[in-house]
Amino acid sequence: MTSSEQVLDSPAGWVADHIRRYLATDGADGHEWRPGVFTLLLTTRGRRSGKLRRTALIYGRDGDDYLVVASQGGAPEHPAWYLNLLADPEVEVQVLGERFTARARTATPEERPRVWATMAEIWPAYDDYQTKTDREIPVVVLERR
Repeated sequence: MTSSEQVLDSPAGWVADHIRRYLATDGADGHEWRPGVFTLLLTTRGRRSGKLRRTALIYGRDGDDYLVVASQGGAPEHPAWYLNLLADPEVEVQVLGERFTARARTATPEERPRVWATMAEIWPAYDDYQTKTDREIPVVVLERR
């Protein structure tokens, strides 16, 4: 990813507004989305378009790694950002004003129960989302480069 490329923000109204505020304030407005629930900005490369795409996601920590959940509210399909990182796992992450490159990977079957519990503690609705879909909702580990 290069900093000179244009990044397309998530098209949904409130998410796009959230991203704009987050970027304009280096996360001072938007990092804490709800009390005790924090968000980061994730930029992936579109698997078909090749364009950079940015979205805001709730995150947790696992040691030095960041965790995000590809829930899409329990929809039957994975979110586009997850499909993008499967095609190209090099991503850009912004937490508050800090931006860094990370390598994204899906949590292994062995680590998933632990990292799922971490994320469900932060956002209990993840457990509800999992009951709405037949797919196993992935937990993504973002390993800083």
